[in-house]
Amino acid sequence: MKRTFAIVLMAAVAGVLLIGSGCATKKYVQQTVAPVQQRVEQIEKKNSQQDNSIAELEKGVARADERAQGADSRAGAAAREAARANEQAALGIKDAANARTLAEQGLSRAGQVEKNLGELDRKVQNLDNYKLVMTETVLFDLGMATLKDEAKQQLDAVASKVAGLKFYTIEVQGFTDSTGDPQTNLRLSQRRAEAVVRYLTLQGKVPLFRIQTIGYGEENPAADNKTRDGRKQNRRVEVRVYAPAL
Repeated sequence: MKRTFAIVLMAAVAGVLLIGSGCATKKYVQQTVAPVQQRVEQIEKKNSQQDNSIAELEKGVARADERAQGADSRAGAAAREAARANEQAALGIKDAANARTLAEQGLSRAGQVEKNLGELDRKVQNLDNYKLVMTETVLFDLGMATLKDEAKQQLDAVASKVAGLKFYTIEVQGFTDSTGDPQTNLRLSQRRAEAVVRYLTLQGKVPLFRIQTIGYGEENPAADNKTRDGRKQNRRVEVRVYAPAL
């Protein structure tokens, strides 16, 4: 477009010269137009250089924009990394707090376990140190091993007592008076003791392994067998309840 402008300008100048002096020679025209053409070429060259400079500037701006975009992208990535790092740090702090809490709970449980072990050890050491907590004497009729109503009430009281105990044991000892044969009396004393045990286990729901039983016959009388009242006191079963002195 610039070259067309120069040609048009030269044509116009030539036209003016021809119109102004019809006798102008070709040499004159060349001498007149040449400086103008040279000037036009200089202007075109300068414009071309300016166009190149503008193009370079545009390229520089484009590169700057590209670098800026790259910097923005890197800044965004760095911000995301920083956010992730902050999140991980927060999680680390939370995990540390949870670990500290668990450690404190563990120490607390360890202390409680140690306390419980100490208490259990004390109880185990005292298992052989039993004390008498209850005694009942159940009486029987002559030659009989059948429980009376009063005897059943006494045994109900025993079952109620041991229901609230732990590690207890019950001794059941059967006796007779001196009337009759000693061997017969021994067997009778055992039957009386068994009657008591049967009632405690079936009616009182006392575990059998908690009970120790024996029949002594006419041995270890509680009273004098020479009197009716004494013999009555000797026809008996003694029930003793023992529990650890914890």
